[in-house]
Amino acid sequence: MRLSPNLHDLYVGRVVLVTVLLVWSVLVGLDVVNAISSELNDLGKGSYSFGHAVAFVAYTIPRRAYTMFPTAAVIGALMGLGQLAASSELIALRAVGLSRRRLSLSVAIALALLTGLMVLGMETVGSWGQTQADRVRTSAITNNAAAATYSGLWAREGNVFLNAQGGEKKVQDGREWLQLRDVRLYELADDGRLAAISHATTAENFDDKWVLKNVLRTTFNARSVTQQQLLGMRWDSDLDPAALADTIAKPRYMASTDLARSIDYRKRNGLDAREYQEVYWGRWFYPLNVLALCLAAIPFAFGSLRSGGLGKQLFLGILFALGFWLLQTLFSRLAGAFKFDYWIAYLLPPLVMLTVSAWLFRRRSS
Repeated sequence: MRLSPNLHDLYVGRVVLVTVLLVWSVLVGLDVVNAISSELNDLGKGSYSFGHAVAFVAYTIPRRAYTMFPTAAVIGALMGLGQLAASSELIALRAVGLSRRRLSLSVAIALALLTGLMVLGMETVGSWGQTQADRVRTSAITNNAAAATYSGLWAREGNVFLNAQGGEKKVQDGREWLQLRDVRLYELADDGRLAAISHATTAENFDDKWVLKNVLRTTFNARSVTQQQLLGMRWDSDLDPAALADTIAKPRYMASTDLARSIDYRKRNGLDAREYQEVYWGRWFYPLNVLALCLAAIPFAFGSLRSGGLGKQLFLGILFALGFWLLQTLFSRLAGAFKFDYWIAYLLPPLVMLTVSAWLFRRRSS
């Protein structure tokens, strides 16, 4: 089979790209409208306004487009091929010598281009936009907290400024609390002078009470500087831990490089990194998942329209796609339950789909 593209490949690829982009825009548009509707429930909290809600959702559009793309890809590909089948163009293309495999390759190449753009977009604009969205929302609602992209988490209460390089919610014995890492408290005097700096390994909030651990406290007096090493120190603050938790970057929104650093940090310090590993490997297998899903569903578009119609072919293909995501979710949950590597969990579903796709091609070609 000659692999160099010809006019027929470009034509099939263009039809598929157009239908995928159309379906994609509709799905993302519906998701954006739904997101804005959800944000209206928070209007009036702090200084959160409709403008803040629109800005928040606008920043998250690249991430939403990334999430919606696999669904748009499989539906759009089936609709594009279905359109060619309904107009008998698939029959004409096959009559000039294009096999099912060659037509599927044309579709795969077109989808691979869009998938590559999606991966690049999520690693750059998507993660950055989500960070900006969280910053807009949290700073408007709380009026005292903001998430910084490069310098960690910043929050203010009165004359005290807090900076933390990371954090996470923890659950033990049914109790949930917030833990911040690498914390610095900058305390200002009434005249604006820096009065003290407290550097703690962690800061934890239990029952609305803040406790700093492994603290080095530096106090700046009028003519001297004193330091004090403390195993623990209570911080009397009304800073809302829920507001701070909202500003901490969630693993599913982080770039792969940030995920890799977080995994390395947790492994070096004996912390659980599986939540980050799940998202990390999901990013790596995202392109393979999209292509495997579409290739597995494409054979449904080659069925005879007289045997059930285009609607039946699309329904079966979409049902097949839903089965793929259920299979992937199952393997991911099994990896979490039985503690085997997540890369295995993400590798198995596309292998199963590619095997089924090859079987369907042989069956429909016979």
